[in-house]
Amino acid sequence: MNYAIVIFITAIISYLLGSCNFSIIVVRLLKGKDIRKFGSGNAGLTNTLRCFGKIPALLTLAGDLLKGIVSVIICRYIAVLLEAGLGPENDVHYIGYIAGVFAIIGHVLPVYYGFKGGKGVLVGVSVFIVIDPPAFAVIMLIFITVLVVSHYVSVSSMTAAALVPFVTFIIQYFAEKAPLWLAAVNMALTIPMALLVIFMHRTNMVRLKNGTENRFSFNNNKEK
Repeated sequence: MNYAIVIFITAIISYLLGSCNFSIIVVRLLKGKDIRKFGSGNAGLTNTLRCFGKIPALLTLAGDLLKGIVSVIICRYIAVLLEAGLGPENDVHYIGYIAGVFAIIGHVLPVYYGFKGGKGVLVGVSVFIVIDPPAFAVIMLIFITVLVVSHYVSVSSMTAAALVPFVTFIIQYFAEKAPLWLAAVNMALTIPMALLVIFMHRTNMVRLKNGTENRFSFNNNKEK
């Protein structure tokens, strides 16, 4: 019974925190504008950087990372408090992944902004800072490597997202020596997060196919 209660509370808290879209908040406070009406129309870091510059982008980065981190910390604490961990060691990693899923949903479909938000990449990445720092490091390395090679943020995001389940399993089972069943459960819980992020890039896939996708330049920190 405790598991159902914890998952329900996690879903509500994470969705509401995820709905706090800092791209929308920052641009509105600093510029008095709606980021969703500029550039690609996406309420996310890359579009904020391209349309409004470094300071709004940095504040967006900090805010969207923080909300994912806070979601996981709060929900893991509740899981521990209600003794809703898995296995004899009361492992609460699983609740962090569930928090991540609903935080991404909140970011994508924010209740405060007419259910029109961003793509959830930053939020998805942020939960790994708390849940599994080694996995976070590998995911970021994959993202940066693909970005350097391709110059497409969308390709980097989708590639990193697609590899998250495999990275999670490999690190937890082989490096952290987690039981096979626990590593498999945690890997499975990352799949909805990965699919959500990839699905939200479907318009980018069309632009990539048509050759109209924006490319990222490291020289001026703007997309071309």
